[in-house]
Amino acid sequence: MTTAVGSTRATMATASTSPVTAKYKRIVLKLSGEALQGKLGFGIDSTVLDDLARQIKGIKDLGVEVTIVVGGGNIFRGLKTASATGMERATADYMGMLATAINGLALQDSLERQGVPTRVQTAIEIAKVAEPYIRRRAIRHLEKGRVVIFVGGIGSPFFTTDTTAALRAMEIGAQVVLKATNVDGVYSDDPAINRRAKRYTALSFLDVLKKGLKVMDATAVSLCMSSDVPIIVFNLHGPGNIKRAVCGEPVGTRVYNSKG
Repeated sequence: MTTAVGSTRATMATASTSPVTAKYKRIVLKLSGEALQGKLGFGIDSTVLDDLARQIKGIKDLGVEVTIVVGGGNIFRGLKTASATGMERATADYMGMLATAINGLALQDSLERQGVPTRVQTAIEIAKVAEPYIRRRAIRHLEKGRVVIFVGGIGSPFFTTDTTAALRAMEIGAQVVLKATNVDGVYSDDPAINRRAKRYTALSFLDVLKKGLKVMDATAVSLCMSSDVPIIVFNLHGPGNIKRAVCGEPVGTRVYNSKG
């Protein structure tokens, strides 16, 4: 009896400590600027930033190669400002690109305080604070175990950071785009307005485009569809959600080619 109990306990211990494995080797994590503001309503919430850094360190420790595309809406939103004030759209978008650089530098600082080596690459020239985006250099950083943060969008106005995330995913050979937001997936309608809005667990790219669902902008969705890179939309603030998404656990909404 004693031997049987001991054996059972050993088996349970082995099961409970079985290693967690990542489904994806190389990822693009898309962060909205608003996700960084937490409950402040603007700017950068240091508590959110530090929690995010710990989560990223956790998936990096699984052997995942991590790149990040960060937005700037918590500081400046180009399209909204241009529409509201009459500012030239290109000027407003360039200002938004600078906002993404501020967020990227803040995230780099938080990651490196967690002991995670990080590089910020920018699509617009800011030589004093970040290195220029060079595809082969970015891949080399990943191979050396560094997290790479992409800022400055694609370097041109009229394109969103969603498009940047999709484009960078194609360029570096990422296997998935993880879009971390303030909501827990993709809904048929705005859940804050319509309580009957349905949350989808899975969607095809064509469904997203046909229904006009707010996953990412149409250009980003089309790029991911053409390169067969799935998008997972989930709530950044759910405990362990980034790791769950990386490990292939059900979280948020998965958008993919219906054939696969």
